[in-house]
Amino acid sequence: MVEPANPDLSIGKQCKLLSLSRSSFYYTPKGETEQSLGLMRRINEQFLETPFFGVRQMTWHLRNDGHLVNEKRIRRLMRLMGLMPIYQKPNTSKAAKGHKTYPYLLRGLRVERPNQVWCSDITYLPMRRGFLYLVAIMDWHTRKVLAWRISNTLEADFCVEALNEAIHKFGPPEIMNTDQGSQFTSFAWTDRLRRTGVRISMDGKGVRKLTLDNIFIERLWRTLKYECVYLHAWETGSEAKAGIRKWMTFYNNQRPHSALGGRPPAVVYWLRNDKTQPDQQEQRVA
Repeated sequence: MVEPANPDLSIGKQCKLLSLSRSSFYYTPKGETEQSLGLMRRINEQFLETPFFGVRQMTWHLRNDGHLVNEKRIRRLMRLMGLMPIYQKPNTSKAAKGHKTYPYLLRGLRVERPNQVWCSDITYLPMRRGFLYLVAIMDWHTRKVLAWRISNTLEADFCVEALNEAIHKFGPPEIMNTDQGSQFTSFAWTDRLRRTGVRISMDGKGVRKLTLDNIFIERLWRTLKYECVYLHAWETGSEAKAGIRKWMTFYNNQRPHSALGGRPPAVVYWLRNDKTQPDQQEQRVA
């Protein structure tokens, strides 16, 4: 997103336009120790089973499993992984300073057709010697994954790239729903939606948060990790990308979905969409 060689805009001005601090642009993340990576893997597995565990509960759970950890360490790792409990306490997740948040628009709404509502979320991907982040854009009605991207940082640019691809291939939705994470409250993300005429919806927080706010994409993460991620120990980002691409193609085009009467998401998407012909990429199955 930031172009260091841009003759018209300095790096500082570009960072300001993108709601990024200059320190974030220049920061080179340090690698985690093998012990921390092992804890992150264990936290991730447990979070899929108990997504309501906050820092305190996760710390107690790991201690009961024999890990000598304190809340400060678990808070840092869960924050690094982007994990937040489904029913969280107030102020456990904050949008970036100065970012605008939007109201939740789905309460009482009947979602009856493709492209009426999209949702997006980010999850953590464990690797053999590190970790990556995955963002996906999903159609709420058919559960079809419309676009996805992998990144080694939690900056907003890889989320915007996925959003641009989804809009280019399928047209804009009426509503986009996300949580209040800094990627989804950033200027780059919200401006792209506003310029396309998309209404922005964001999950509640604290006592106002509904446990079902983003349940469909949370289920996608659970399925992906048990059917794909945990069965491999990827060494490189390219290996992870190839593995995720293969599974996403299978999920969209072949995997039966119980909520869709046993039909795959892509089949239902095209049956119920005004568009009658999927593009060539949609027809290919890896």
